[in-house]
Amino acid sequence: MNRLNHCLASTAVYLVVSISAYGEAQAGAFALREQSATGQGLSFAGVAAGSGGLSSIFWNPATITMKPGWWSELHVTAIAPRVEITPTFGTNPFLLPLGSSGDAGLDTVVPTSYGSIQLTDRLWIGLYTGAPFGLATKPGPVWSGQPYARTTSVTSYEAEPTIGYKVNDWLSIGAGVRVQYLDVRYKSATGGVAAFTPWAPTGGLQGDSVGIGYSVGATLTPFAGTELGIGFRSAIHHDIDGELNHLLPIKANIVLPETVTFGIRQQITGALTLNGTVEWTNWSRLGFPRVHNALTGGLSPVPALPLGYDDGWFFSVGAEYRFTPALTLRAGVAYEISPIDERVRSPRLADNDRIWLSLGAGYQWTENLSFDVGYSYIFAANETKLRVVPGNPSYNPLVGPLVADVKSDTHIVSLALKYRWDNPQVAVPAAVVTRY
Repeated sequence: MNRLNHCLASTAVYLVVSISAYGEAQAGAFALREQSATGQGLSFAGVAAGSGGLSSIFWNPATITMKPGWWSELHVTAIAPRVEITPTFGTNPFLLPLGSSGDAGLDTVVPTSYGSIQLTDRLWIGLYTGAPFGLATKPGPVWSGQPYARTTSVTSYEAEPTIGYKVNDWLSIGAGVRVQYLDVRYKSATGGVAAFTPWAPTGGLQGDSVGIGYSVGATLTPFAGTELGIGFRSAIHHDIDGELNHLLPIKANIVLPETVTFGIRQQITGALTLNGTVEWTNWSRLGFPRVHNALTGGLSPVPALPLGYDDGWFFSVGAEYRFTPALTLRAGVAYEISPIDERVRSPRLADNDRIWLSLGAGYQWTENLSFDVGYSYIFAANETKLRVVPGNPSYNPLVGPLVADVKSDTHIVSLALKYRWDNPQVAVPAAVVTRY
């Protein structure tokens, strides 16, 4: 009982520390896969099967049972995107002279933390804090697409207490409760005819919400050297309360998508392990979120958010090689099918199918302390065209068409510090069995 009290108290302290450490970091993409420096070096191959170590609980809470003892991890990721939108012939001729967006991507740093405590030989508890969703784009103050987009920001913060149970030697299960804060800001040039000028004022909508969701998962070890994992992160419903142009109170209902992640790890030799991931995200459930006037209940002057995405898919393979007892090397490649295509692409998020190339390493400094580093270069798999014309949900007939070429890529560097607080040489006590 003393150990249980100590573990529960430690978890409470860790919760306060990890949330405080998170601070005011801004997210850098609508879905932030960057939750693990360990997984980053593999292009997130095998993360649902445990390749990310403790950070794998983001994708599959059952993987917490793979980490014996008492652990804390801090992962810090620097994201440097480049997005340049160059208007071309077909753009409203009154807007075309205002020029290109410049680099609309905003650099950011995203911290993520994890903690776990093994209570018995079968039971674990843990905690994740981080930002699973985010978007930050800001073109130059004067550009041809300013009536469609100036500043766009989607920021999330999430805390997820987790529990894992080892059913037997080949099966583990886990679950978590997700408490998520979401803040949305959509700003554009306004003022009627003035929106076509360099001195156009800025307006738009902003609001925030807190939503609750969950995650569940399982890991299987069908035979020695093979790990299979599947994790499910639920959709989260947000009732956004906010304002339009700093005057009109508004409400909007947004349901962020659920995700299913499957992972596999296959040990080839004592030093070499291959990993794979398939992930599906139900982005199509976003639809076109309605924006209501909070005073009258009717639609606001901005009746809906112009999203209309398809579902997203992510495929990756990677390898890790234990070069020495202390040093592990990683590499991975991935292909991401974006939920955004030319039909719905907007200057707020000019996304496309993407290729990931990643490298990483882990170093065991002492028996209790280790460090990881991961790097990814991400680039569009094909030419990106922007056509805000009739049929595109962002099109406004009072503004006219915006036709442009988009150039984009992203550099990501992630670092992790991992520490085991208990003595690795001391076995965790088995569950206490009371006889009657």
